[in-house]
Amino acid sequence: MATRSPRHAAPLAAYVLHRYDWSESSLILDLFTREQGRLAVAAKGAKRPYSQLRGVLLPFQRLNVTLGKVAAHDEGSSDVQTLRGAEWAGGAAMLTGAALFSGFYLNELLMKLLARHDPHAALFDTYAATLPELATGADETRAQAALRAFELGLLQQTGQLPDLSVVTLTQRPVRGAARYALLPESGVTDGAPGRDAELSGAALIGLQAALEHGSPAALQHACRSCLAALKLPLRAMIQHHLGATPLRTRQAMADLQNL
Repeated sequence: MATRSPRHAAPLAAYVLHRYDWSESSLILDLFTREQGRLAVAAKGAKRPYSQLRGVLLPFQRLNVTLGKVAAHDEGSSDVQTLRGAEWAGGAAMLTGAALFSGFYLNELLMKLLARHDPHAALFDTYAATLPELATGADETRAQAALRAFELGLLQQTGQLPDLSVVTLTQRPVRGAARYALLPESGVTDGAPGRDAELSGAALIGLQAALEHGSPAALQHACRSCLAALKLPLRAMIQHHLGATPLRTRQAMADLQNL
């Protein structure tokens, strides 16, 4: 079957996750696209003063991008495509302050936990729905619920989250009135007396139902009922899958708070 030439490829919905210098006038971008997942893209001439791309290739802004052939790259990479065009497609207000750190935290998670050319359309939609919640600024509860929902969605989409409605080892359904723990290696376990950050069975059932529903708004709503109990278990699960790799954004935020 004939494949479509990149020259006639449809625009891709995308966000800029990271950018670094390629030459005096050009950039290499790490894009998160809805259709093709993470992509490495060469934006030739994007740093020039008169380039139309200078004001477009910004983080946290939804773009429509068109890509061309594979670009010659100094490091010999064979999967860096050329950016042929990019247009702003609307999006959240620019993030500032603590919300900016949260946004870069999302980007770092995507870059470290997603392989390139591995599409996750549902996760792209969750990311797009998270950014406006971070931009609200005044409502910390909304922002924290959005962050927890994104972490849950990321773990689920990458196959690293157990079914929250059953005890992982026995596959016995959780009971709404009981207490449970969510552990990196063991999944959902019966809660031990005195253990920190226990989750109610009702909360776990609600989170699993929201995950299966697929609505970012529903998942954010489900997270609101158990924000304090979710934070540490999700942080531990993410770090477990990252291994020894530290999260720079988390450390930067901790350093800022210490100052």
